[in-house]
Amino acid sequence: MHRFYLPPESCAGGNFRLEGREAHHALHVLRLRSGETVTVLDGVGREFQCEVENPTRQAVSLTVRAQQFVPPPPCRITLIQALPKGKIMDAIIQKAVELGAQRVVPILSERVISQLDEDGAEGKREKWRQVAIEAIKQSGAAWLPVVDPPVSVEQFLTRREPFDLSLVGSLQPERRHPRACLEEFRAHHGHPPQSAGVWVGPEGDFTPAELAAILAAGAKPISLGRLVLRVETAAIYGLAILNYELNLTP
Repeated sequence: MHRFYLPPESCAGGNFRLEGREAHHALHVLRLRSGETVTVLDGVGREFQCEVENPTRQAVSLTVRAQQFVPPPPCRITLIQALPKGKIMDAIIQKAVELGAQRVVPILSERVISQLDEDGAEGKREKWRQVAIEAIKQSGAAWLPVVDPPVSVEQFLTRREPFDLSLVGSLQPERRHPRACLEEFRAHHGHPPQSAGVWVGPEGDFTPAELAAILAAGAKPISLGRLVLRVETAAIYGLAILNYELNLTP
């Protein structure tokens, strides 16, 4: 079934309207006709089964026939991702959606290839949000991840965000198997974490000073295997572990 995205404020009542990008896709790519059924996602857990009514050249009217609410995952997973070069971040955000991340924080690390001014950062953020929207439509994810504006390691750590469990992919000797960290948390608290953050460094990894600050803030260094992974592979690896251990349902 074809899926579309509408923000929550556009999903009130029993009739919706696709406009702009979504209408173009419906009318000129899919060529939807009256009577066809589509799914609308609002990004905050609601799925609507809708019937196409009276498509015009610029908009599509929809009538809601059924709806359901998909609860959020048990653990809120945040990917704290150092910006890689090129368009790799687009692919990382797409995979983050598929692997259940509820938030992505782009990090301007010292080894990032290019820096962004305020306008450039906001433009990138909007582009990444559109990547996330396309990813929930493709995958059927009911929750649209929040994509933060890019910040430095120091700026993010200053917020003192209270993750139940914070992990960082590391090549340092003191790194541990991810499952050991999860089992330690369960043994200490009697339940799995309800929020988790996983840090992934850039090409060349975080600088020693950055990694020291991340560890000092409470992140536990974990191994992502004996091989040196590409940035996008490391992100997928870390998210897949957390999704499997904390959010996988039958």
